[in-house]
Amino acid sequence: MPSRVAVLSDIHGVLPALEAVLAEPDVRAASLVVLTGDMATGPQPTQVLDRLTSLGDRFLWIGGNADRELLEHRSGLSGPDTDPLTAWAAEQLRPDHLDLLAGLPKSRTLSLRGLGNVLFCHATPRDDEEVVLVDSRLDRWRDVFGELDDDIRTVVLGHTHMPFVRLVHGRLVINPGSVGMPYGRTGAHWALLGPGAELRTTDFDLDAAVREIVRDSAYPDAAEWADYFLKARASDVDALEAFGPRDGRGGPPPDLTSRGRT
Repeated sequence: MPSRVAVLSDIHGVLPALEAVLAEPDVRAASLVVLTGDMATGPQPTQVLDRLTSLGDRFLWIGGNADRELLEHRSGLSGPDTDPLTAWAAEQLRPDHLDLLAGLPKSRTLSLRGLGNVLFCHATPRDDEEVVLVDSRLDRWRDVFGELDDDIRTVVLGHTHMPFVRLVHGRLVINPGSVGMPYGRTGAHWALLGPGAELRTTDFDLDAAVREIVRDSAYPDAAEWADYFLKARASDVDALEAFGPRDGRGGPPPDLTSRGRT
């Protein structure tokens, strides 16, 4: 039974943010590091995947919707409205990257000291792009978790890029936020689990990171994308308003993700 687990979610192809988190002493010392999806879709997709694959078996991977969409694009299954960044990033991937993403599980369950049986997934246990938020209704949570075994006491998920910890019908729910595409506050967001749950933020030189991305990425809009997302130009209010309709609330969503999807 591992005693300490670091959780990194939604790296979205941002190598400087990933490197900043990997340098954290508690990440280096963790028994395991769980990656809860959406690793590559961003301005440095191959660089991030190559870095992660170099880290060995201590890193456990889970697939997210953006990882699936890369595969769909390369397989010719995506439609004409595919996000430009997804289309570009998919074309950068080598066959070994595609094989890696194709083999990723949708969830993993670990027994963790202090938290019991913990289910790790990307969006929700039943769907890789379903939206739940910190203030989702209790009946919404009951529906989303309706098929979970009773012995799952903790659920760790990502997808919405906003960190939170809350109790739902006796289960602890943890969202570590996003390493590479934060909404609301700058920094690379992640979580440290065991025996409790700690939300962490790693600060790094944002201007230097933007310059590195522009230098290393062939994505045509890399400068605009990096400035917008690394500097968290989208607020938490913007994000909650955008995701609200997908959580079953009324009103049309604003165009929060025009520069890149969750």
